[in-house]
Amino acid sequence: MSAPLPGDPCVEPVDRAPIPGGAPVRIVEVLATGTNGGAQEHVYSLLSRLDRSRYDASVVSLYGGSAIRRIQRLGIPVHVLDEPDDAIAVGALATFLADADAEIVHNHMYRAELVGTRASIALGEAGHERPYVIGTVHSSRIRSVEDREVLRRLTPRMDHLVAVSRAIAHKIADERPSKVPVSLIHNGVDLQRYDHQEACCTLREGYAMVPGAQIVGVVARLEPEKGHPTLIDAWPLVLRVVPDAYLLVVGEGSRREALEAQAAERGVAERVIFTGRRDDVPALTAALDVAVLPSYREAQGLTILEAMALSRPVVASNVGGIPEMVEDGRTGLLVPPHDAGALAGAITRLLTDHAYADLLAKGGHDLVHERFCVELMVSSIENLYDAGVAAVRPPVREAVAAG
Repeated sequence: MSAPLPGDPCVEPVDRAPIPGGAPVRIVEVLATGTNGGAQEHVYSLLSRLDRSRYDASVVSLYGGSAIRRIQRLGIPVHVLDEPDDAIAVGALATFLADADAEIVHNHMYRAELVGTRASIALGEAGHERPYVIGTVHSSRIRSVEDREVLRRLTPRMDHLVAVSRAIAHKIADERPSKVPVSLIHNGVDLQRYDHQEACCTLREGYAMVPGAQIVGVVARLEPEKGHPTLIDAWPLVLRVVPDAYLLVVGEGSRREALEAQAAERGVAERVIFTGRRDDVPALTAALDVAVLPSYREAQGLTILEAMALSRPVVASNVGGIPEMVEDGRTGLLVPPHDAGALAGAITRLLTDHAYADLLAKGGHDLVHERFCVELMVSSIENLYDAGVAAVRPPVREAVAAG
């Protein structure tokens, strides 16, 4: 692990003013779904680092999933509504917020923004103190004109928005123009998990790879926007140059069968391994020779940051927020989306020029330490929580209560 520099914001504690009223801030994190993904990893990282003597957090998920169990293992209370009807979900969440005496509601993903904001408004209309509403926009999920119009109407009722990349900040300005302040807070990597990590030493044996095999991996949900089809189209081109290479496709999702069929059609099924969900992603990522993210759209691409933290060379699509962390030729290689030839060329370059791959890996590793540690992310969000509680616990009310 690299030694921290003097004044390193990733290791220095933050001094904060006393909380108005003294009691911990009551926060409810609202997730649209508990399935695995970048938003769920964000919430997990946030809650794993949140100062529990200062912030009393709980989670409501509008749908279940395996990510819920990880959060529960942190000792954080989690309530799953699992109600597909938005109107019913709003009423149930409003009741939960009232019982929790929530002061801040922090919504994550599109449906959580809708349900969480409406529930907070309903609480205020019912005579309760309306919570301070924060929404983190992890990606753009607007699918129709109606979606856009709903957000245009609802956004002015929110108090603060968080964009996880400059690309998302631009989308917010386009999709929901309003005077609601927007903060840019990049997702952060937990360097305790991803900086000093032994590589999984059983991959080659476990998947019966040939001796000396090189491993390329993509860690992403198996969904259309993640770009797996382009990567599989690129794989025969990679094998022409690097015949001992294997592709690990790590994750689960709706496109697995279609992707397996595509690999068979391209004649590379024996060199494309679908691992399904893995609970040892840091160790697995550390064992890769090249990490790839071939997305067609991407808010930020947290798995690429994790690979960079592990000093793995990366290849990624030049879309969304990815160029904010992957500088082509310095911290990784960027390729156009949907371009199998360019993707194959970048992968083979890193598999055949190990000195260049190591140079890019070091650049990526250093960048994560400078700008993308989880401590920076959590500190910025705690600043928003402090501003929110100051708004719902005004000093004048405290003075009256004290008198």
